[in-house]
Amino acid sequence: MAGIKDVADRAGLSVATVSRALSGKPNVSARSRKLALEAAGELGFVPSYHASSLASGRNHNIGLVVPAIHRWYFSSVLEGVSEVLLEAGYDLTLYNVGHEPEHRHRVLNDFLLRKRLDAVIAVALVLSDAEIQQLLAVHRPIVGIGGTLPGASTIRINDERLAGMATDHLVRLGHTRIAHVTGNAALDQDFKLPGIRHAGYQKAMAAAGLEVRPEWQIAADFTVQGAYTAARRLLGTTAERPTAVFAASDEMAVGTILAARDFGLHVPRDLSVVGMDGHELGETFGLTTIDQDPRGQGALAARTALQLLESKREPDGTRAAPDADQEFPTEFVIRTSTAVPPA
Repeated sequence: MAGIKDVADRAGLSVATVSRALSGKPNVSARSRKLALEAAGELGFVPSYHASSLASGRNHNIGLVVPAIHRWYFSSVLEGVSEVLLEAGYDLTLYNVGHEPEHRHRVLNDFLLRKRLDAVIAVALVLSDAEIQQLLAVHRPIVGIGGTLPGASTIRINDERLAGMATDHLVRLGHTRIAHVTGNAALDQDFKLPGIRHAGYQKAMAAAGLEVRPEWQIAADFTVQGAYTAARRLLGTTAERPTAVFAASDEMAVGTILAARDFGLHVPRDLSVVGMDGHELGETFGLTTIDQDPRGQGALAARTALQLLESKREPDGTRAAPDADQEFPTEFVIRTSTAVPPA
């Protein structure tokens, strides 16, 4: 049976370089990694991750914790994380904690503390100080997506500022009657995303000297169907309709557009709609939105976790973070769902 030295001889590389290439370490050139993989394939060599884990203390396994997997945002983050880890030769263990407190407790206080994971990526979950310290105590690097986590590397967008930008876009077009579709109370957990985006809307309205009308503040569940039902009430029962809507997610913006069509309203001639997220449905519906690229966020989180694993461990067991808090770049995409208000 071929060994790693045989692979090194076939590839024309050193044993150390082949070892780094096959274990997925980042400090290997693309050419050397390709040569090592080709040589290993030709010789039928499969690295023993059990042996390497005993030698290095690594399991080549990173845990991803999400509150849901059926939603577009979380599945997109998963794609980004998975792609990077696959290229690096790491396994991915997915934990879907859902909305059951006991599930979350078991994952954060049992599963993640087992020595089968090298690092943890938490998506849209606020970890308590005790939970963070538990993970740090067993020397597990933590990367959070969605908001700041003390003691962990985090990747986030500035939801309040971006929601203000989306609202201000409508203001600059000349709209004064601007409604808002926000998330319901059940979704305002952990990083309180609906509340933060609602605050951005309110600040933009106040800065423009515009009234925030309570009857034009409607809540849904961040889905197309939920927003469709809520928007039908907004557009069908108010004596005076808004001329524009800022929806706290693209899916809710699409639901609003569908509801407007039911009442014979043309978007954007009769009603302008702007969303936020960068959902793939946005292009189909010509939706103006802020694209936050969740797949890119997932890829950055995975790269950050790998960098943390490669960084030098301090005497207290902690590792220096590449960047403690990274604001992920977004793109304001203007399409055909927004225009000047009707005369």
